[in-house]
Amino acid sequence: MFVYVLRHGIAEEARPGDPDAARALTVEGRKKLAAVLERAKKAGAAPTVILSSPYVRAKQTARMAAQTFDCEGSVVETSALVPSGSPETVWDEVSEYRSEEQLIVVGHEPLLGELVSYLLDSPSLRVDMRKATMVAISLGGLRGAPRGVLQWMVTPRLAG
Repeated sequence: MFVYVLRHGIAEEARPGDPDAARALTVEGRKKLAAVLERAKKAGAAPTVILSSPYVRAKQTARMAAQTFDCEGSVVETSALVPSGSPETVWDEVSEYRSEEQLIVVGHEPLLGELVSYLLDSPSLRVDMRKATMVAISLGGLRGAPRGVLQWMVTPRLAG
């Protein structure tokens, strides 16, 4: 199985009194995200399921990914992917989709950097998941603790 870890694109600044969860992607954020998604598609990414944080910017990112990879209707919102979530909880969620060959998880920092380290069984590894960055990890199985292999990482700078 391939698990793609995707951080949301650049979002608008927080407005006083508005919840963080309501922030939307900016035009620049959409542009950079589109470049990363196209590069990932050329690298062979073809997910059939997208798990997304319920935050607006993550849902918008997930919808863009669904359009790029022709898997619209396969976006599943989960509170496991909120910024304060845990890698173990995300792993439990991913394990529910063991029949899928490829899936994407869309969320936020600091969770996603921790998730990449967890999936690679490297707890001391620090991963800089900048906005719109996508990481591909291959996993041999979904039982027990993950022991993934890093396949590639695409940032907006590399994609653009």
